[in-house]
Amino acid sequence: MNTINFLLCGVGGQGVLLASTILAKAALRQGLDVKGGEVHGMAQRGGAVVSHMRIGEKVYSPLVPMGQCDFLVGFEPLEAARNAHWVRPSGLLLYNTYRVNPSTVAAGLAEYPEDLEQQLAQFPCRKRMIPASDLAQKAGDIRAANAVMAGALSRHLEFPLEVWERAVAESVPPKVLEINREAFRLGREAGA
Repeated sequence: MNTINFLLCGVGGQGVLLASTILAKAALRQGLDVKGGEVHGMAQRGGAVVSHMRIGEKVYSPLVPMGQCDFLVGFEPLEAARNAHWVRPSGLLLYNTYRVNPSTVAAGLAEYPEDLEQQLAQFPCRKRMIPASDLAQKAGDIRAANAVMAGALSRHLEFPLEVWERAVAESVPPKVLEINREAFRLGREAGA
């Protein structure tokens, strides 16, 4: 298996790192090597969060080379657009349609870009919008949007469903497991 490169991005509080953990656990259960790194310095204040993850038979570096990302999972449209340049032309960009205003927009100092679809269209990779926050709400809690995005991504990897389900069960607290299972299932349907 060649190394598969992933970039997960969003803003603080969206569960980017938990989704990365689910992906890593699923890959490890498949006997694969996993390396990853994260950038989340101001995440608790709504700042950008980026998680690099590389999976393969043997991975030597945790950072995805620029333009070599196979899967970009954007938890917020603006963050997806800001990181779309990482995706290779044959890659796939999955992004949540739910918008989170940056602090500058919330303070009235800037405007949220209204042309994100046009901006994303300039990148040659495949793109798929996932209404992850709506699906998470349907599952019982909007905070499970990360499980929806993990489910959407799972449709594009050849890991058995049981492996994914176990990774979810090992990654979330028992009191919210059923909501996250349902959110993952809805995401898996939406990611097809």
